Amino acid sequence: MINTLKENVEIILPENGLEQKLQQAREENRKLSIKLGFDPTAPDLHLGHAVVLKKLKQFQELGHQIIIVVGSFTARIGDPTGKNKARKPLSIDDVQHNAQTYIDQLSKVIDIEKTEIVFNSEWLDTLNFSEVIKLLSKVTVAQLMHRNDFNKRFTENTPIAMHELVYPILQGFDSVKIECDIEMGGTDQLFNCTMGRQLQEIYLMPPQIVMCMPLLKGLDGKEKMSKSLNNIIGLTDEPNEMFGKTMSIPDSLIQEFINLTTNFSFEEKQKLQLKIENGENPMSIKKLIAKNIITQYHDKEAAEAAEQFFINQFQNKSFEEKVFEPISIDSLRHNQNKIILVELCHQLKNELSKSAVRRLIESGGVQINDHKKTEVNEEIELVRQTKIKIGKRAFFELL
Repeated sequence: MINTLKENVEIILPENGLEQKLQQAREENRKLSIKLGFDPTAPDLHLGHAVVLKKLKQFQELGHQIIIVVGSFTARIGDPTGKNKARKPLSIDDVQHNAQTYIDQLSKVIDIEKTEIVFNSEWLDTLNFSEVIKLLSKVTVAQLMHRNDFNKRFTENTPIAMHELVYPILQGFDSVKIECDIEMGGTDQLFNCTMGRQLQEIYLMPPQIVMCMPLLKGLDGKEKMSKSLNNIIGLTDEPNEMFGKTMSIPDSLIQEFINLTTNFSFEEKQKLQLKIENGENPMSIKKLIAKNIITQYHDKEAAEAAEQFFINQFQNKSFEEKVFEPISIDSLRHNQNKIILVELCHQLKNELSKSAVRRLIESGGVQINDHKKTEVNEEIELVRQTKIKIGKRAFFELL
């Protein structure tokens, strides 16, 4: 059991903390309270979130209590992003909409009926100013400066707003209020999670242990999976989209995806590792990973169908035989049925930035009626039955 709970965990603080907490739970004949906090800054969960959620599921299956803390207060003040500026705060309506979407998607991984969901506005909204000052007095500026991004920004004379310094303290106070035993998160949350441990000790409570999971890299193979970087596989993506995105990952990510995104058994992972070492075609291994992911979030039949669609769409059929998504010309913004190529592609793939679309065109990634188009500002006449390919997986037909 302990080995399963430690699998893929990058940081456990203190090192022997998990064994101690499990022993304590047995002696006291109680469930452990496992906390995961999130600010509903975007409405969609992706495979990067699922790395932590699947670890929570293991605890849940052992009978422990999962507590999801929705940052309904902290999302409204804007948290530090880990980069060189603060995140934009959200409105109450944004928070409520995104939180409900998150909660709906959690059921794809954990048993939502057995999960306790709380909102930190329940206690943070009720603090008066005197109580806020008293809470802040328990943490020093020197302690906050141990957070890497704060330290870096301070050293580089990049502004740090006061509310950003307060944010980790508020997240730590959540742990005090729910009296949690273990806080889960990604490695980028280590500082905030340890703040909860520190505050619990100040409030004379048994300190939580911290378990941090590795950050899954996105489809670019460089940055962590993040919606803002457009490099995600969403938990609500359609099977065909999931399959295509998984097939697009660089070969260097195969091992990471096997470990962090699949639910293959230990023996199955060993067999895949042997295939990699023996030089098997990476595409065949990616197909197995893709089918496993789709089976987890849809079902086996959807995985089989997505594989067949990929083979037909990207391996066997000629351009004319592909499956094209129908697009009404009337739905496009144009001038007398004419439009600049970069604008056409941006309207069809609006999740891509204009600069990303330009790079795609210039690199030969756009075809119209099976002819590559590399001139960004070429004027395109909008004619029905025109077939357009953008990138590797997007096919459209004008109607």
